[in-house]
Amino acid sequence: MIPTPSPVKRLTARNALLAVAALLAAVTFSGTANAAFTSYVIRHSAVGDVAPAINVGMTETEFVISLGSQKAGLGSNDINGYTLGDIATLEIARLDDRTRFTAGSGPYVAPYLNFWITDGVNYAVVANEPSDGNFQPLYSNGYSLSFADLSDKVAKIYENNNKSWLPNNGVNLTFAELAGFQIKAPTVAELTLGWAGLGGGAPREFGTNVAYGVNWVFGDTLSNYVSGDPGYIVGNNASVSVVPVPAAVWLFGSALGLLQVVRRRTA
Repeated sequence: MIPTPSPVKRLTARNALLAVAALLAAVTFSGTANAAFTSYVIRHSAVGDVAPAINVGMTETEFVISLGSQKAGLGSNDINGYTLGDIATLEIARLDDRTRFTAGSGPYVAPYLNFWITDGVNYAVVANEPSDGNFQPLYSNGYSLSFADLSDKVAKIYENNNKSWLPNNGVNLTFAELAGFQIKAPTVAELTLGWAGLGGGAPREFGTNVAYGVNWVFGDTLSNYVSGDPGYIVGNNASVSVVPVPAAVWLFGSALGLLQVVRRRTA
């Protein structure tokens, strides 16, 4: 007669199987991490120290950039720690009439995209150029991007004079060459202390130095980024997601290993 497992063994097996189920669920559901965005002022105008106006509604947000050098952003720290290459989707919907601007100009293709990246010691901002002819075809009532869309596009490096830690000393790069760099905003303390090349236009909140790893940016020092009123209007459903494949593989392997242990101990 086959012996019946003791209640203790049955309970242990049940708990272990529940743990396996939880790990497998983690593989299924943690493969994508979604980010939420926060609106913030980056820089005031040099004329009268006037800040951009940010009007947050139930479903949309308006950024009124009425003077040169005003700058604001939508930022998120929800995917800090992942790499640029981990990005699966990056989306924002623009709701205002962009045809009031000259085709190909900054306001016409705004917002533009900034990432803080780090090697664990150094920080820099990686940005697209919104007036770049190769980037403009990606616009469709806003942007819906994957890393594949970004990978062959020019990646400009800002906010650090030391680029020796970057491929090719930070010159003539594409996003593909930066795929392994971690997305992470500097801390308030790091930004307050500062470093050579860090400027007032870096994507960080004016007055607090709170920064965000992923940023949609409105306005700049160039006059062609001034929107006036009405301003840029975007949906409040801006999002970014990542697919951390190595983590998913590790979890799946752990789940299989635990399942084997359970089978041996309950046999």
